[in-house]
Amino acid sequence: MRLRISILVLFIVILFIIGCGSNQKINSGKLKIVTTTGMIGDAVINIAGDKVELTTLMGPGVDPHLYKTTKGDLDLLYNADIIFYNGLHLEAKMAEILQKMSSSKTTIAVGEYIDSSHLHYPEHFEGFPDPHVWFDLLLWTQAIEKISVVLQEKDTLNAPLYRSNTLSLIDTLRVLDSYIRNQIVQIPEEQRVLVTAHDAFGYFGGAYDIEVKGLQGISTVTEAGLHDVTQMVDMLVNGKIKAVFVESSVSKKAIYSVVEGCKARDHQIIIGGELFSDAMGQPGTPEGTYIGMVRHNVEAIVSSLK
Repeated sequence: MRLRISILVLFIVILFIIGCGSNQKINSGKLKIVTTTGMIGDAVINIAGDKVELTTLMGPGVDPHLYKTTKGDLDLLYNADIIFYNGLHLEAKMAEILQKMSSSKTTIAVGEYIDSSHLHYPEHFEGFPDPHVWFDLLLWTQAIEKISVVLQEKDTLNAPLYRSNTLSLIDTLRVLDSYIRNQIVQIPEEQRVLVTAHDAFGYFGGAYDIEVKGLQGISTVTEAGLHDVTQMVDMLVNGKIKAVFVESSVSKKAIYSVVEGCKARDHQIIIGGELFSDAMGQPGTPEGTYIGMVRHNVEAIVSSLK
């Protein structure tokens, strides 16, 4: 009898030890963070580094306006400690899922913590604000501050590090903001027109004094039609604009149609390069970071239009 009790106690102890070991493996001490876009993911990594486990759902070339949640995404979202997404109707097809998640876990729409008086409300976007807030660098720092505060509240042990990293990141963005202003003024005023596939650069234009024209509206759900292309060709020919730009996450077909339309009217125009708008570049490249993406865009715009 005593032998059976001893064996039973030993068995329970072993199970307890295994259970503790398993919990230690699962609870590694790192917050599990899921972000929708690369721009938000980049902010998390700059603030928290290897103190968190980060997954970004939308990689290079992915259009967040059209993105639909997969089964794998749902698993990641359910297991996350924090979900950061842009909001402002950027992830339109995920909106219902993200709203439901907010009732059971920390789910933050970072764009909605930006001072609403600075948001743009285009007439053709059904009452929603323009969600592409990351292209005004000083405005984007407000979203970064919110990300930082949430991380500090969830991981108080590393809060001083997160705050220090946040201040460093914001200082870097302020320097980059000044660099952009100095670069844009090199473009003659009459050539300071940025034409892209969809209207993603409104905040960029407002912050850095360059007129922005998009073939499609704020969202890419509807494609540009013949009338849109014809109007754009008229504007480019009359303004003698030198270049238009394609985007890494949007179909290039409509922009190519604009170029052909200009050529048909004896106006030579070039594709000034590929810009990163709703998605960053490949990991491991300069354009695969938020700062590198912005610098690439500015350099392409200035070199093609000045």
